[in-house]
Amino acid sequence: MHPGVERGADVVSVAAPERPTGAADPTALPRLLQGAPLRSPADHLRVWGPLPRPRRAQLLAEVEAAGLTGRGGAGFPLAAKLAAASHGPAGTVVVNATEGEPVSAKDATLLAASPHLVLDGATAAAHATGAAAIVVCLKRSHAALARQVEEVVGLRRRAGLDPVRIQVTTAPDRYVAGQETALVRWLDGGEARPTTVPPRPTSRGVGRRPTLVSNAETLAHLALIARFGAAWFRSLGRPDAPGTTLATLSGDVRVPGVYEVPLGAPLGELIAAAGGDPAANGGVLVGGYFGAWVGPAAAAAPFCAAGLRPFGAAVGCGAVAVLPAGVCGLLETARVLRWLAGESAGQCGPCVNGLPAMADAFDAVVAGDPGGAAEAHLVRWAGMVERRGACALPDGAARLVRSALQVFAADAELHRRRGPCRPAPPVLPTPTPGGWR
Repeated sequence: MHPGVERGADVVSVAAPERPTGAADPTALPRLLQGAPLRSPADHLRVWGPLPRPRRAQLLAEVEAAGLTGRGGAGFPLAAKLAAASHGPAGTVVVNATEGEPVSAKDATLLAASPHLVLDGATAAAHATGAAAIVVCLKRSHAALARQVEEVVGLRRRAGLDPVRIQVTTAPDRYVAGQETALVRWLDGGEARPTTVPPRPTSRGVGRRPTLVSNAETLAHLALIARFGAAWFRSLGRPDAPGTTLATLSGDVRVPGVYEVPLGAPLGELIAAAGGDPAANGGVLVGGYFGAWVGPAAAAAPFCAAGLRPFGAAVGCGAVAVLPAGVCGLLETARVLRWLAGESAGQCGPCVNGLPAMADAFDAVVAGDPGGAAEAHLVRWAGMVERRGACALPDGAARLVRSALQVFAADAELHRRRGPCRPAPPVLPTPTPGGWR
């Protein structure tokens, strides 16, 4: 078993070796949650020490050498975003902890347990880009956590830890409200709906100034790279996927929660660490609702971009939902697809027209789809909506549909012969949406 697969929140070790003392030890896991919860500045400094302040060029070079990619879903290299946001007038660093993905809890867990690492990372990003302000964005339903983070910000201010002003705010509870252009639009007083690019926020964002929008976990990794360097960061993970990542395990597992795992660890070992069966035939949703269903053959796949690519999946936000045996994967997909259609910002044809039509067609597949006409429509429409929206919502819906039709092909055939399954309580959550402001 890979060393240090470890559960977040209360940091319960699962089949892990004894944790070494000292966060600088390359084999130490967890990294992000070590010693958690750490809410007082004194406790944080006792574990991690002060945040270094190297020259900007040195910090950017170290981040590039580390190979840190975004942990919010897109996986874009952080060094490139930092460099892009470092030109022009002093702008803003936005800590994206909105976490609109219903099956992900990693950012909320991280902010509750190690808020100082996230804030240190934001401070380091502000130093690297020359930003004059930091805004921490959580979703509105996490108002209590937002108040905790505000208290931590106040403690840091009194301790003199932050040279840049930090503000904490809550954004609308919508699936696409956490998309970077949607957050910029909302912070500028508009609705939290995505806008077309270019220009990207790194060149014209909040207040029309350069803005770095980065996921909370990504910035926590940055805080550790600033302290211990690229070689330390790369001592776990793979050469093409360095470091660790936080994964939210849910569904048919005995110990659901947030786990820290080296990138490249087998997907099946992560499921087993949470008390699930890697060989279960029910299907596993990897990467959240923007992700893809995979079957038992993916249990040996490395949990990283290259390892999951042959299965049409990606790490995404790190969410892994294991479908219980006997639960209809087609019915679960239909519910999620209908929810995604309702989460459209209502601005682009592929979402406004395409997603509801795809949801109707998937309902027809669940109902039996005699002759396979609905399935044929789904395959065609999935290709038509991709890469045609202001955001990637149509792309995620198309990926989810294709993977479901492949992984649950035998179930679709049973539906054609026997009709729909009996209604059952949902496994995957579909929260009631809020407004756009």
